[in-house]
Amino acid sequence: MSLKNKLNRLKPHLTGGSQTESGSNKPELPFIDVPYREKWEQEQVKPFFLEQDYCLIREVKYPLSQQHGRYCFQDFLTAIDLWNQHPISHPLAAEGHRAEDLFFFDTETTGLGGGVGNTIFLLGYASVSGEHLILRQHILPHPGAEVPLYQSFLEKVNYRTLVTYNGKSFDWPQVKTRHTLVRENVPKLPEFGHFDLFHAARRLWKHKLERMKLSIVEKEVLGVERVDDIPGFLAPMIYFDFIERKQPEGMLGIIKHNEIDILSLVTLYTHLTFQLYGIDQKQTRPESFEVGRWFSSLGEKNEATKILTNLTTDGDITSYKAKLILAYQYKKERNWIQARDLFLSVADSGDRQMMIEANLELAKIYEHRLKDYELAINYCQNAISLLTKETNLTKIKKFFSEELLHTRIKRLKQKSAKLLFKE
Repeated sequence: MSLKNKLNRLKPHLTGGSQTESGSNKPELPFIDVPYREKWEQEQVKPFFLEQDYCLIREVKYPLSQQHGRYCFQDFLTAIDLWNQHPISHPLAAEGHRAEDLFFFDTETTGLGGGVGNTIFLLGYASVSGEHLILRQHILPHPGAEVPLYQSFLEKVNYRTLVTYNGKSFDWPQVKTRHTLVRENVPKLPEFGHFDLFHAARRLWKHKLERMKLSIVEKEVLGVERVDDIPGFLAPMIYFDFIERKQPEGMLGIIKHNEIDILSLVTLYTHLTFQLYGIDQKQTRPESFEVGRWFSSLGEKNEATKILTNLTTDGDITSYKAKLILAYQYKKERNWIQARDLFLSVADSGDRQMMIEANLELAKIYEHRLKDYELAINYCQNAISLLTKETNLTKIKKFFSEELLHTRIKRLKQKSAKLLFKE
């Protein structure tokens, strides 16, 4: 708060005269006109006044029995119970959290770029409180009202963990940028943990979705159908029109769009948890594979092995993908025999890219670990043959091709010749 504002607040206490019984010496609050206030209040939007300015706040309560897509909000509590009762190590783990600790957050801005030129005009979030999910949205009625906007937003924030969709890259950094402009007049930004569900969605569904926009994930994965939704890219134009005309209609559409985004975060976190724990009855084999591969990349060997091993019994492409990940995991553990057996299976998978990879790994194992140079040469030659048929080579595959043709075969023949000479 500025020194001037602090002095204005102290003026009533500094006057020497006594107050009359009618209280005529009490300072009168300035009248602030809120255009279309009645229309706003019909939509559960009320003004929040701070000194000589204001912002708008909408609050909606949903019972936990409310359905949004595939789940009701009560299922989110089940997800939190899973993390606490059967903890596993994962970036989305809510072990030690209560449902009330998570803060589902999304913003609407005047552009997609960063920096001070991009203004946040809507801060929205939802959290569980008792038997309800409470959603609040803080709306910037004009560009000069950021002090009441951030004051109203920050004065009650006491959550442990943000849950966003691409919020680590965009939403929260943008909040930090705008906060620097008013930080002398509003509370400090709290320190949060952060679950960014965008990265989780990309890991699990990039095999089936070309784009990872939240609206696409909603429709294709979560079963959320938007009706008469305003596309997000129109939000800046609608906001600028609102600033000029003050009419609420367009902004109410943006508020509804933001509301669905936030509610979908609750559903998405629930669904991701059920996917990671393998309790989603509709979980597909490719989804299970992506979960297993994710655990493997995190070094969670037990979880990865359990999930991927269950996928290896069928003869489909997912089975071979699971075997390949397990083979690399066993290789890392220096379990050469199990790694070899799995690579051998993948080498007959029928998928050229995986077959090239498996043959190359077999050549390495037979050369460096099992000391069978003839078999190593054989698998090198298999890889070379497959490479010559591959038309879609990446730079890495081209490098492997050169290595195999000019280095590895030559070295293996030299080792084999030395071994024969010794015999």
